[in-house]
Amino acid sequence: MLNVQSLRASYGESEVLHGLDLDVKPGEIVAILGRNGMGKTTLMKTLMGIMPERGGEVRVGDTALTGLKSHQRVANGIAYVPQGRMIFSAMTVKENVETGLTVTGQKTVPDDIYELFPVLLEMKNRRGGNLSGGQQQQLAIARALASNPKVLLLDEPTEGIQPSIIREMARTLRKIRDQKGLSIIVSEQVLSFALDVADRVMVIENGRFVHDSPRDSVDEAKVTKFLSV
Repeated sequence: MLNVQSLRASYGESEVLHGLDLDVKPGEIVAILGRNGMGKTTLMKTLMGIMPERGGEVRVGDTALTGLKSHQRVANGIAYVPQGRMIFSAMTVKENVETGLTVTGQKTVPDDIYELFPVLLEMKNRRGGNLSGGQQQQLAIARALASNPKVLLLDEPTEGIQPSIIREMARTLRKIRDQKGLSIIVSEQVLSFALDVADRVMVIENGRFVHDSPRDSVDEAKVTKFLSV
């Protein structure tokens, strides 16, 4: 569903991603783990076209996304939940979710999105800025799903969220995958969440993938070593 080959990205003259290869199957959840500054957010932003590629290729299904702007990538099936959530705090929950509809041509949010997040239905007319961190994260995911994506990217979704909500989020993401057949890529620093949610765990270090294994055979001690400073 998502195919990345030899992806390179730079800040100015300083290369940050060094020829990454990544293949994500339809309906697969992949967690990309790494410490701060190792390239997780840069990878997400490059996949979304927020940062330009320096080289390589990105495809969703049979569609090449390389060189396309962010909104064109959304129209071709990628959705992105950025680090820090970036919801519109002055807009209502309903208005926030509706901003995700712009590429679909639909006027109303599909009911199944609110079924995934019942709390958002209860708070439909409340301002986004009045929601808790966990509720804002649900709102950001609902907004992304409104664009009817094939691939969902989440950048550090557990940041600043309490443990009970983190466990609930893992269940919700698996439910989204099962109901919608989406491929999901989660960048993360919390190994327990990655093991809860993902089919496959990868580790990025200094802009290169250094570990890739199915969840069932993850060497937790080895991965923890990569994550410790």
